[in-house]
Amino acid sequence: MKTNVIYCGLFSLLLLAGCQSNQNTPASTASSSVIQQSTTSSSTMQQSTNTNSSSQMINNISTKNIKVSAQRAIDLFKQKYPDVAITNLELDSSWGNYFYKIDGVDDQNEYGAKINAVNEEIQTQNPERLDHDEQNGQKKKEDALDISKLLSIEEAAKIAEKQVGGGTTTDWDLSKDLGTTYWEVKVKNGNQTMKVKLNSQTGAVLTTENDD
Repeated sequence: MKTNVIYCGLFSLLLLAGCQSNQNTPASTASSSVIQQSTTSSSTMQQSTNTNSSSQMINNISTKNIKVSAQRAIDLFKQKYPDVAITNLELDSSWGNYFYKIDGVDDQNEYGAKINAVNEEIQTQNPERLDHDEQNGQKKKEDALDISKLLSIEEAAKIAEKQVGGGTTTDWDLSKDLGTTYWEVKVKNGNQTMKVKLNSQTGAVLTTENDD
């Protein structure tokens, strides 16, 4: 009889311990869930902070820092390479400040230069030999930009920003397609960046699209 009482007592203790363990489990799970939610929230806040910091950095590299016009950059390039036809001109802040990157060719070689848009400092690259089928003026004839009566970067930016309904211009690219020299202007408007192509002389808008 005493043995049965002892067994019943032990069984009751084990059952009670099991119930307490089951009761504690949800609390532990809930605690883990709170920690996970807190971590996720902190991660989201950090990502938002990083995004805001990047946007702030872009805003700090303002077009107000641009002191050198596109025409002046072209003149500086032509002073260095008087017999070279310009085939591409870019203005952006990829190097932490605004720089012009200009490429050009003569009958045999390709030339490149980077010009600081604040102080006119110019850095040149060693000429590179053109491919055989591009020599003897072939690439020069096909790719040379028409830089006469060129719209200023300010004029191009104003037209592009109006086209997309506002925003801030961040990049300019002067190129050629099907015989037409055009400005491609990137405009950041909120979380969206648009690319606007416009005739480099008349300012007529050619295309508008998202910058994917």
